[in-house]
Amino acid sequence: MEKRIYLGAFIILIFDQITKFIVEYFFKNTKIVIIKNFFAIDFAYNSGASFSILSNQRILLIIITLISLWILYKIKNDIKPSKVKTLAFSLLFGGILGNLIDRIFIGKVRDFFDFAFFTHHFPTFNIADIAIVSGIIFLFLILIFNKGEKAYAND
Repeated sequence: MEKRIYLGAFIILIFDQITKFIVEYFFKNTKIVIIKNFFAIDFAYNSGASFSILSNQRILLIIITLISLWILYKIKNDIKPSKVKTLAFSLLFGGILGNLIDRIFIGKVRDFFDFAFFTHHFPTFNIADIAIVSGIIFLFLILIFNKGEKAYAND
């Protein structure tokens, strides 16, 4: 189970870094409209966290990220093994590490998925962000739906 989590995280991390590299290298100054007024590939740097909160607080964000990874590592062992657990933690570790690598080596996170809904423009994001949000959703579902079935390994 443990090896599968780390293998999954590695795959997510590699996919995230490759897509960021490709978009940055080939499309850095070009907006590619996929669906007009809805979806485009538009490369941007984000010096903050989600929705650019804590912008230009690189060291603080790195520390928060490392603490988050440590907490996830600790709680990972407290949840009973399952395919959903493997998926959740693979997505979380891979996504968090993908953005951490950007923050450490580039100083900013590379984003490129750009969505707009009518007049609302959603913040640009990347594969790592998708993985993190998906991982949180799966972890939440594990904790909610397994509550009555003792989701914790030590129960």
